Amino acid sequence: MLCNCKQLKSIKLEADIGAEPIWCLECGYNLDLDGLRITDDLLREIEHWSSIYGEWIDWDSDTLKPNASELEYKHNSIGENLANKLAAQLNGKYKIKFSPSSIARKYLEHFRELRSK
Repeated sequence: MLCNCKQLKSIKLEADIGAEPIWCLECGYNLDLDGLRITDDLLREIEHWSSIYGEWIDWDSDTLKPNASELEYKHNSIGENLANKLAAQLNGKYKIKFSPSSIARKYLEHFRELRSK
């Protein structure tokens, strides 16, 4: 679970497509989730949460699903809860920061901007 820092001190929990959901907060390196000393249950919860990232996007049409904002909000709520569980299980070894998804909001802003032109 090494990164480019001398010592890992801070971890960011952030889901993304095709990447582990944990990152070094200092250098941005994508870390191996299996390298954390957490319970198998929490590991599975985080893996599942990460695997459904972007369920609010219709990837075939590159558009938002009708309930995108609600799905993204739910995903972010679960992620925040998981970050708290992660911090508790790591018992202060690392600072944990949760980075919520904002892709639905960005999509909506982009499409509003296109419509206004």
